Amino acid sequence: MLPVPDLRRLTQFIAVVEAGSFTSAAGQLHLSQQALSHSVQQLEKELGATLLVRSGRRITPTPAGQTLVDEGRPLLAAARTITAHTRAAATSPPQEFVIGHSPAISNHDVYTLIAPAIAATPDTSFTVVQLFPDRLTAGVRDGAVQLGLRRAVVPQERLAGAVIGYDALRVAVRSGHALAGRSSITMSDLEHELIALWAPPGASYYSDFLVNACRRAGFEPQYRVSRVQGCPPEVAPLTENAAAFVTAPPGPAVGGAVTVIDLDEPLLVPLQGVWQPHTNSAVRDLILL
Repeated sequence: MLPVPDLRRLTQFIAVVEAGSFTSAAGQLHLSQQALSHSVQQLEKELGATLLVRSGRRITPTPAGQTLVDEGRPLLAAARTITAHTRAAATSPPQEFVIGHSPAISNHDVYTLIAPAIAATPDTSFTVVQLFPDRLTAGVRDGAVQLGLRRAVVPQERLAGAVIGYDALRVAVRSGHALAGRSSITMSDLEHELIALWAPPGASYYSDFLVNACRRAGFEPQYRVSRVQGCPPEVAPLTENAAAFVTAPPGPAVGGAVTVIDLDEPLLVPLQGVWQPHTNSAVRDLILL
């Protein structure tokens, strides 16, 4: 059986790498340099690999050491989550399950997804928060968010993840727009329209997905990044005077000020769920079914 790293020694080793020296790390950990050096040596012995090299006064990880840092951080985060879950299970207050979602996903879409899990787990408290993608990823990594939801398929950045489903995209425009009176439109009808995005292409996989859909229809889209974040995507035609891709049902929206129109050829966007690796959750499993 392969050896399993001691979590205490793993924590100390990562501290040495992050500090770049035993002296700084020992001060942060309130240990003697001798004790910290011995801990790292024992970890190397357990794993059968050299983890650090000295370059003058600077300490740098070997390839094996860098692998241990990269894989060890999510392992330690998962260990903290397991501890929190275990303590929570021993107390009477209801379990809290936090779901984070990117601005491109509406609260309505989130509720539709989690409604079966809410009904099946009456002792669980659910909290839904909207987060920008970088904060969403950080929250999942450190365990503050139990399930993250985002549009398109994003490289998992050392997170566990899966495509939960696909949503049909439609187009929202001002109700006075020339396209608003039509029951459906084609992608090519948007060739001369300004399109609202929630992040610049290259900074968002969802924006890249939308831009590439326009390119497949034969045109390079004109776009504007929305200056209003956090509101339902259907408000973008009002705030940006632009067309917006949304998942809302067709028909009037935002009190009739906006009209949502079907696309002749359905455009399906993936909904990706991401979570902390090395963890289990019965509530999460119910949502991912």
